[in-house]
Amino acid sequence: MNRIDRLTAILIHLQTKRIVKAEEIASRFRISLRTVYRDVKALMEAGVPIGSEAGKGYFIVDGFHLPPVMFTQDEANSMLLAGKLVDKMADKSVRTAFDSALYKIKAVLSDSEKDHLENLESHVGVFLRSRYEHREQTGFTNDFLSEIQRAIAQRKVLSMEYVNTDEKLTQRCIEPVGIFYYSMAWHVVAWCRLRDSFRNFRADRIKSLHTTGEHYEKRNAISLQEYFQTMFQSNQKLTRVVVTFEKSALRGKPLYGSLSQEDLGTRIRSEFMMDSLDYMAHWLLMFGPTVEIEQPEGLKIKMAEITGELFKHYLSNQPL
Repeated sequence: MNRIDRLTAILIHLQTKRIVKAEEIASRFRISLRTVYRDVKALMEAGVPIGSEAGKGYFIVDGFHLPPVMFTQDEANSMLLAGKLVDKMADKSVRTAFDSALYKIKAVLSDSEKDHLENLESHVGVFLRSRYEHREQTGFTNDFLSEIQRAIAQRKVLSMEYVNTDEKLTQRCIEPVGIFYYSMAWHVVAWCRLRDSFRNFRADRIKSLHTTGEHYEKRNAISLQEYFQTMFQSNQKLTRVVVTFEKSALRGKPLYGSLSQEDLGTRIRSEFMMDSLDYMAHWLLMFGPTVEIEQPEGLKIKMAEITGELFKHYLSNQPL
């Protein structure tokens, strides 16, 4: 990226938040802090009203807005692809909002770029099972993800009717702290006032939901990572599994159930929490020698047992 493009991108970035840290800009554009300071100074000398707060970051003075900018072709393409994913992985409330945003994006494209997207539309597809799609076809709909996101951002208490794993309808008041997509469904992490503890609720099991208007205390506002760490420490039935995969073996395939992934260069280190080492061992067999188990030792033993049984089985079936 040349400097002119970077300066424009930095200006756009500054308008996305109330205050932006210099470290955040440096990380996004892979430049040094000294370069960030020089770029911000250049923008100020060009007449952009940028303020700063010691120890906090930079901000755009109220009233200044960058004129509408044109999207690059790759940026427009990425939005079209994101729309295909949203259509399969989100509920109707999010799909509607995203469609509206996508129309606004298309409105600022040139005629040739609009033609490009229209031609690309039918050549991009996402084939993914969707619980939302199935439930809408059967007449069971819930469009709560957008409302849940607003409640998280505003720290508002939600009241909902929830169908638990025993298929019983329960009334809950929750203090939502985050959402995550796992095992083909969206989940809501929240402090449940009924159970007086954090709980994980599947969004597609929420039958009705509304915002009470009550703000909840910040004491319960934890990050998703903190929630997962707490849950794993308290749930003795789950075993922490850490394995590394050769990137070439994954071929870009997603690691479903992975809680964290670390890029090691030619390998990916991934962490799982499993209730069955036997299931994990059988799944890892498909990766053959391209996978390495770091922990636990019990999983290594389980893999050795399974492969030993397979060796004996096929050796005994060899013709004499």
